[in-house]
Amino acid sequence: MAKHEKTFVDLDKPYETNVIGMRGIIYFAVGLFLLVVITFGLMWFLQNVMEEQSIAEKDVVSPMMMNEQERLPPEPRLQGAPGFGVDDERGRINLELKAPQSEYRNLQEQWETMWRDGQKDAKTGTVATLPMEEAKRRFLEQSAQKPEPNAQQKEEAMKKSRSIVSLSSAGRTASDIRR
Repeated sequence: MAKHEKTFVDLDKPYETNVIGMRGIIYFAVGLFLLVVITFGLMWFLQNVMEEQSIAEKDVVSPMMMNEQERLPPEPRLQGAPGFGVDDERGRINLELKAPQSEYRNLQEQWETMWRDGQKDAKTGTVATLPMEEAKRRFLEQSAQKPEPNAQQKEEAMKKSRSIVSLSSAGRTASDIRR
């Protein structure tokens, strides 16, 4: 290496001297300060713009805003009835001047009736749901009322159960007998 080249390392010493470049540190500090000041200025400007926008749109109703009925949670709601009343088959029952538990008692009565007699379809009046024990009991009563089939009917049922649909009938009729 030639002597005329500038180097920070003194080759005559067995250690390296600690050379701090103050110019780089000062540039970095000034740049960081300017970046922070510019960022704060932009945030202050953005806050003012957003405050002006919120004041301008304060009284404007959004077309996507839900009305009071749409804001309610989906059925079933924890409160059995809105306000102080209960709806049932007879209509609305007003519970304003009754005991606080009257809503629960009325709903409990409706639920017990539904469990005992089953849930009925409003249009047809037929029973749609029943407790299992009640459904079993009704099924056994209906099957007990049916007359016992005679020997000829039993024989026909046996033949019908053994017949299968073959490929030759193209799936239209039961033509083969299961062996």
